[in-house]
Amino acid sequence: MEIVDAAAACGVQALKLQTYTADTMTLDLKEGDFFISDPDNLWTGQSLYELYQQAYTPWEWHKPIFDRCKELGIIGFSTPFDDTAVDFLETLDVPFYKIASFEMTDHKLIKKVAQTGKPMIISTGMASVREIDEVQQTAYEHGCPEVVLLKCTSTYPAKAQYSNLLTIPNMMETFGCAIGLSDHTMGIGVSVASVALGARVIEKHFTLNRADGGVDSTFSMEPAEMKSLVEEANQAWSALGEVHYGLTQGEKPEGRRSLYVAEDIKQGEVFTAENVRAIRPGNGMETKYYDIIMGRQAKTDIKKGTPMSWDLF
Repeated sequence: MEIVDAAAACGVQALKLQTYTADTMTLDLKEGDFFISDPDNLWTGQSLYELYQQAYTPWEWHKPIFDRCKELGIIGFSTPFDDTAVDFLETLDVPFYKIASFEMTDHKLIKKVAQTGKPMIISTGMASVREIDEVQQTAYEHGCPEVVLLKCTSTYPAKAQYSNLLTIPNMMETFGCAIGLSDHTMGIGVSVASVALGARVIEKHFTLNRADGGVDSTFSMEPAEMKSLVEEANQAWSALGEVHYGLTQGEKPEGRRSLYVAEDIKQGEVFTAENVRAIRPGNGMETKYYDIIMGRQAKTDIKKGTPMSWDLF
């Protein structure tokens, strides 16, 4: 509940859980494919079953968490990992579903979720264009009204140089739907950059304190960081604006240089580099007319500081 409160205080719009048990994820074996031995893996030395036992959110916690989300004005939803999780989440009337990268090729699960008739956010880590197309079409064909695809790099933590954010606008064009980012990098830079490229959804892991530990704590954001991400992402979004040239609100052309009389000039005197200069402010003639003015005669007496105009010569 403290995590929910802290997330809402940061300004996030939604909070996502994961709905599974160790038994619905894998087999209780500590050998072969079921034991993590890769030294580069964050969770090496554990069996998959042990890892999921540590990481899962007890199902009886879901309703109180979702109720608290509603009280705080944010959306509570979850990632299901099998049919039983979908059935359970339907009893809680979640508004939409998230599909994890590793499950996006599980078409049986995709069909089950799509048949709820609710929108789906799908992470696409490791997926080819063909696989993304297949999961999107499967979702639509079985009743899903809307799909949001998340660009994702499925390493934990991920490195910024492998994020390939330029894929986001290509995904928008290729798949014709809203695109977002599931971001496992440290910090906020990658997420904020994704907004400039069209990301509509940002997903980040969250913890009260990385020092508290937990299976994903090392690449989770703390409250101050999440608050900063919310603020900067909103700034980036508002800064996108529209294609626009010329003056915008608050800009004043007076700041530009223009042509001014730099010394008192008598009628009939010639304009020279000494008595006409390109200076600020910008209320005189544009400086591109400088060469036209040079050598012309003053029509009348002109006081120093007068903005140049066509009727002065």
